[in-house]
Amino acid sequence: MRRREMMLGAAALGMAAPAVAQAPRLLRFVPQANLTSLDPIWTTANVTRNHAFMVFDTLYGMDSQFNVHPQMASGHSVEDDGKRVTITLRPGLKWHDGGAVTAKDCVASLKRWMKRNPSGQQLERQLDELSALDDTRLQFRLKRAFPLLFASLAAPVNPVAFMMPERLANTDPFQQIRESIGSGPYKFVPGEYNSGSLVVYERNADYVPRSEGTASLTAGPKVTHFDRVEWRIITDAATSAAALQSNEIDWFEQPPPELQQLMRRNRNITIAPIDDKPLPGVLRFNHLHAPFNDKKMRQALLPAISQTDFMTAIVGTDPSMYDDKCGIFTPGTPLANDEGMEALTGPRSLDRAKALLRDAGYTNQPIRLIGPTDILAPAAMTQVAGDMLRRLGVNLDFVLTDWGTVVQRRANRAPIDQGGWNIFLTSFSSPDFLNPAGHFPLRGNGTSAWFGWPTIPKLEELRDAWFDAPDLDTQKRLAREMQRTALDELPFIPIGAYKSATAYRSNLRDRLLGFSIFWNLRRA
Repeated sequence: MRRREMMLGAAALGMAAPAVAQAPRLLRFVPQANLTSLDPIWTTANVTRNHAFMVFDTLYGMDSQFNVHPQMASGHSVEDDGKRVTITLRPGLKWHDGGAVTAKDCVASLKRWMKRNPSGQQLERQLDELSALDDTRLQFRLKRAFPLLFASLAAPVNPVAFMMPERLANTDPFQQIRESIGSGPYKFVPGEYNSGSLVVYERNADYVPRSEGTASLTAGPKVTHFDRVEWRIITDAATSAAALQSNEIDWFEQPPPELQQLMRRNRNITIAPIDDKPLPGVLRFNHLHAPFNDKKMRQALLPAISQTDFMTAIVGTDPSMYDDKCGIFTPGTPLANDEGMEALTGPRSLDRAKALLRDAGYTNQPIRLIGPTDILAPAAMTQVAGDMLRRLGVNLDFVLTDWGTVVQRRANRAPIDQGGWNIFLTSFSSPDFLNPAGHFPLRGNGTSAWFGWPTIPKLEELRDAWFDAPDLDTQKRLAREMQRTALDELPFIPIGAYKSATAYRSNLRDRLLGFSIFWNLRRA
């Protein structure tokens, strides 16, 4: 590492103040990317979701086996054959600004969430009314029973059903909130927020964890053991690794494989899976503009896709760390299947892809690939995609920026001559692709869909049928049909799933699996 980089890294880490750095109630964390948006409803970026779980809370939580448990709710009643559901809040809930949490706040929060979350959108279609009966009770009046209601409210799937004060929740769901005031276990400290450098959280002394249950994923008691958590935004992985080894940070969320091998030699550092299930990756098309508004153009890329290449770029060559036969659902979960997978597992051929591009009418029009340089998995996948497209001989416009800019830019629906895009790549947490309820890249509802905006009526019909399925066998059959349709219409191309590892000081204990979770974690 160059001397200047070392000096800059030392300054960013606060090496000049070792007394503060060693405070026993301080946790120092390097996140996967810069936190550019504070709004977990507006964006689906995982870094914002991780931030939001510190600040906001949910009515229900979900454990690692996908069971649902009350969180802010003390309980609920279900009447009228499932068409009337009343949720009662726990007593004593407070917002970080001191106000009491009321049912009106929760109603406004859920109405905003329903506009952006795939399961919430389905719920809204079946809703007659959502109202606050009084300060502590909110009620759903439904056209018919919605069996997945509580699972939808609990799912840690972007956008998550976080509760906000009514004045924030009344913000247009397609505009960003600019404050971060919740009722969760940590308070965001706006006066110390410096995008690209530092994010600070302080323990919420008014937070009362649930008294019952076991902490697991987002369910159970959220007990905090740190008074202050600092997110140090360090984009150079080598600097982060050096800081972890010298005890100047406590936790490095996403170290690249080569640095993991180096750090494994240090007995003071633990390398462990961040999740016990793999994280799926996708290549996402923009369906609004040429050339990928044409299905044949999308299909032409299939013979060139090597899931192995994409996954080894993220985690290295150990085959136990990735799945290169990944369909549209998370591998190892009940709906994962092999329907239509010959398109991705058959012989790979760049020549075949080139011929299909010509047959589809490709005439050297520019293709803009956007991607980040500062977040491990999307950066690695984007580089593989760029190399693949170059070898296909397309007119590639390769635009690399920081992840925060990608998150902002992918929302642009304009053509590329007005700042738009054609392809980007990203990955998701394992629960995101568990089933169609929260699987937003699988939606085919046009401009209401996730970035890329595909219109695929057949996918929407199958999704509606899945919600009404009477049993798991029927759900599995419909999931196979959805995968066959998706691998034909290609709202996205699955590019594999990988096991993400994280690195932290070995004196940290009781870290919860799933993503970067800051409650339950303690220093030995």
